[in-house]
Amino acid sequence: MTIAFISDIHGNYEALKAVLSEIDKLGIQRIYCAGDIVGYYSQINECCQELQDRGIASVMGNHDWYMAGGGFCPRSKSVNDCLLYQRKIIQPQHLAWLKTLPLQMQIDEVRMVHGGWGDPIDEYLKPSAEYFERVEGQFFVTGHTHQQRLDHYGDKVYCNPGSVGQPRDGDPRAAFAVFDGSTFTLMRVAYDMQKVFDLMQAAGFNDYYYGGLKTGARNLRRLED
Repeated sequence: MTIAFISDIHGNYEALKAVLSEIDKLGIQRIYCAGDIVGYYSQINECCQELQDRGIASVMGNHDWYMAGGGFCPRSKSVNDCLLYQRKIIQPQHLAWLKTLPLQMQIDEVRMVHGGWGDPIDEYLKPSAEYFERVEGQFFVTGHTHQQRLDHYGDKVYCNPGSVGQPRDGDPRAAFAVFDGSTFTLMRVAYDMQKVFDLMQAAGFNDYYYGGLKTGARNLRRLED
């Protein structure tokens, strides 16, 4: 049975709706998330509710951990600015749900974490044959980097489905991947991001916090003229 993998939604409900619509068109019913449901954008409650309504299981990402654990990001003021806002609006049932997310998941033959197998939450994995020689299994999925990729190392296959809500690989379209039991296929879908911009403005954020969505930039940046 074909499986869809999503990751790094980051409160971007418009992108999530577009991805799930495309997955529905493909007739795929099994969907899993590699973490970071919250963080950055303003519709965190809608994203949490959508995953729960659809029964989409997720591992915990670093932004999920900041929210669930009552902590902060040690390296980014902008992340913490967004976190302070999101703590004010998150509904109690969604906060409680985030606290239940596991660090790792086995989906048939696929092993999934958010970061990597050295640090499941916050490792920026640099895939290589040597890396995966040390990890048990054959098929692997992580998120966290927001960069879609697919690598083969002998009989081992690594996939990052990319980011639904904040791609950082130069392609602004929302990203996901599908897996048919032996082969991963990387997918992209366009969405209307103006509503994301409008909601962020209404929440008090300037375009530095969302301008990078226009180009799929690696870092936060203001909208370009």
